[in-house]
Amino acid sequence: MRIAMLAPIAWRVPPRHYGPWEQVVWLLTEGLVERGIDVTLFATADSQTRARLVAVCPRPYEEDPTLDVKVWECLHISEVFERAEAFDLIHNHFDFLPLTYSGLVRTPVVTTIHGFSSERILPVYRKYNGRTYYVAISHADRHPDLDYVATIYHGLDLKAFTLRTEPGHYLLFFGRIHPDKGTREAIEVALQSGMPLKIAGIIQDRAYFEREVAPFIDGVRVQYLGPVGPAERDALLGGAYALLHLINFDEPFGLSVVEAMACGTPVIARPRGSMPEIIRDGLTGMLVQTISEAVAVLPRLAQLDRAKIRAYVEARFSQERMVEDYVRVYEKVLAQHRALRAA
Repeated sequence: MRIAMLAPIAWRVPPRHYGPWEQVVWLLTEGLVERGIDVTLFATADSQTRARLVAVCPRPYEEDPTLDVKVWECLHISEVFERAEAFDLIHNHFDFLPLTYSGLVRTPVVTTIHGFSSERILPVYRKYNGRTYYVAISHADRHPDLDYVATIYHGLDLKAFTLRTEPGHYLLFFGRIHPDKGTREAIEVALQSGMPLKIAGIIQDRAYFEREVAPFIDGVRVQYLGPVGPAERDALLGGAYALLHLINFDEPFGLSVVEAMACGTPVIARPRGSMPEIIRDGLTGMLVQTISEAVAVLPRLAQLDRAKIRAYVEARFSQERMVEDYVRVYEKVLAQHRALRAA
């Protein structure tokens, strides 16, 4: 089985700090290679992998503003499809744009839909529905207009996350700083509860940060740590009393939620999008609607068994399980593709 793995080029594979799509691509690619599958990774030139690396874009465009995004996206995607005959299957993690190339090649295309940035991109997904194969990352993120070959939850390298059996003494916001992610709500929970808050993540919305977040950063009650990479992530997540994920949008998956739980750290989240699927309410965290509810449940989190939280993640969100699920999808797609060509 020869797989072309098409990664985004916003960040390196694996990402230095932020880059959830790139992180999933890396874990899947390395897991497939471990199983002896022939994988060619199409990513930025500074990416690191045991697969065969093909790179057109020299660096991630989010790290080099001199790169024209559309130019390098076009060069990057076309490189994959111009080599399509060399592969049994193309696995697209690049959102909707590569779908517009899929009708020009005979190689089947699997697309993991990492969420819908806008309803405006749906016409592309609708056009290629039935011609390509879609994978959802949660049941909640399935769109009713589309057909899916599977739902596959993201997996983690569990060796990178250490169980801490005792709760820490600070609250944590971990993710991109944007109104969708509820950074301001996390600050309010911290202020009302009297617990210190650590904020880690890229600033995706600068105006929001300056207006809603920066005025509260005093280095004591509220700290901003900036983007945090893999080296610091484990200690930061594991050392928290709880992760606050008071989102204002329908979360497609929530990688940081699972990463926190892998350390035994419970999560307080709003029950939007995938959260009721990912979090076991009362076992691995609490689902709440309001800030006052979040403050009220904080004392109950100390009673949760952090070892059971870790075990829950081990059973559902391992890298090995994710790889196995995708191998089954590849085999199913290739069988269907052979049958169609033989008909």
